[in-house]
Amino acid sequence: MKKVRAKKHLGQHFLTDETVARKIGETLLLDGKFDNIIEIGPGMGMLTKYLMELFPTKRIQAIEIDAESVAFLTKKYPNLEVLEADFLKTNIRDLPNVPTALIGNYPYNISTQIVFKVIEYRDRFPVMSGMFQKEVAERICAGPGSKIYGITSVLTQAFFHTEYLFTVDEEVFTPPPKVKSGVLRIYRRETDPPCEVSNLFKIVKQSFNQRRKTLRNSLRPLFSSEKLEEAIFERRPETLTVDEFVSLANSIEN
Repeated sequence: MKKVRAKKHLGQHFLTDETVARKIGETLLLDGKFDNIIEIGPGMGMLTKYLMELFPTKRIQAIEIDAESVAFLTKKYPNLEVLEADFLKTNIRDLPNVPTALIGNYPYNISTQIVFKVIEYRDRFPVMSGMFQKEVAERICAGPGSKIYGITSVLTQAFFHTEYLFTVDEEVFTPPPKVKSGVLRIYRRETDPPCEVSNLFKIVKQSFNQRRKTLRNSLRPLFSSEKLEEAIFERRPETLTVDEFVSLANSIEN
């Protein structure tokens, strides 16, 4: 069967290592609280093969934007449900209304956007795992005090537990990317943080968009002068825990 040509504009790097593919598939074995699996960007189906083997009783859907890959997958896996679509533009409410695990070798250029869509539809996605650019995976899992701790870290960890699982070298892809990859798993917390979600997003984004400033300066429009005298506002955003951001979200005054 003729192989699919990797397309640079789609950020395609096809995984060629069977062992790595199986290990990525196995990241979903620890969480059985889902009925469906959606694989994003399956390409030539290296990971797909192991998903079908590891989860024979689950409904597996593949969402692929590349028509050439769709044709390849349809021919190679005639029983696979392949949707030719852009996940970021897909109406999640059009997909089966059941708990769904998300997995994939995510295109580096849209991986963070995919995470934020999963946060938005967290009622549908109890677990997500897969491969990211290494620095993005590390950023999602970073804790307070780290230089890479930021908006993505706080907002993901507010709704999901995050685990950095293992690193993948460049040579297991065709064509090889210029950076290493990292495989992570996130799984939904039992409850959302006890605050207005829109306020949490506002606080976190406004804080880190001016991360060199103290919170007293970056959050001045949201709080009274009296409130801003509290000690927490003397700190910079990278020093705050998720719980402290939640507490700030609960105390917005303006």
